[in-house]
Amino acid sequence: METILSKSLIELVKKRSENFPVEGFVLGVGPAKPRFLLLGEAPGKVESLNGIPFTGRAGKELMTFFDFLDVTREDVFITSTFRSRPFIEKEKTDKKTGEKIIRKYNRPPTKKEIIAHAPLLDSEIKTINPPIILTMGNSGLQRLIGKQARIMQVHGQMYEGPILSLDSIDASTFSFTQKNYRVFATFHPAAIFYNRKLLDLIYEDLSHFKKYI
Repeated sequence: METILSKSLIELVKKRSENFPVEGFVLGVGPAKPRFLLLGEAPGKVESLNGIPFTGRAGKELMTFFDFLDVTREDVFITSTFRSRPFIEKEKTDKKTGEKIIRKYNRPPTKKEIIAHAPLLDSEIKTINPPIILTMGNSGLQRLIGKQARIMQVHGQMYEGPILSLDSIDASTFSFTQKNYRVFATFHPAAIFYNRKLLDLIYEDLSHFKKYI
């Protein structure tokens, strides 16, 4: 639902991040009154090309989680802490030709990048006022609650309290809101690509989360 963000705010954020090693720009999408807001980390290669969040490999896993929760994309507002694909370039040898090639790989967004795009998430949350926010991965969790939060310690738990919001559009620091929100944490779908054992934990978390929606 792109209309909840003003064009001036979007252009400001794009200008702020034009010198970062990133590509693409993906806005949050979903209904004005979702069953919950899903907060991920950042777009990957596929999303940076098609402009739709969670449509790559991790997105396919997410759809199986949605099936488990009995929700569809149309029920959920899907967004992220950073709206462009952060990448790092590395040299790789082509196995067939032996040629040295430069490839782009995904990386986590930096603190400066997250701050640059923070007004977008702040505006979405204030406008939508979601009944629950589901964070997937450390990036979204820490963006809302703080660096002290660790997904391994708090996954499957419901946090009720203030969340972090940028002090102002031009600020570089966060403060906790006066308003309380409900935030439920679980692992990012991409985490299971590196540790398949996390899949059971995710489904345990989602089984608990399902009771709230």
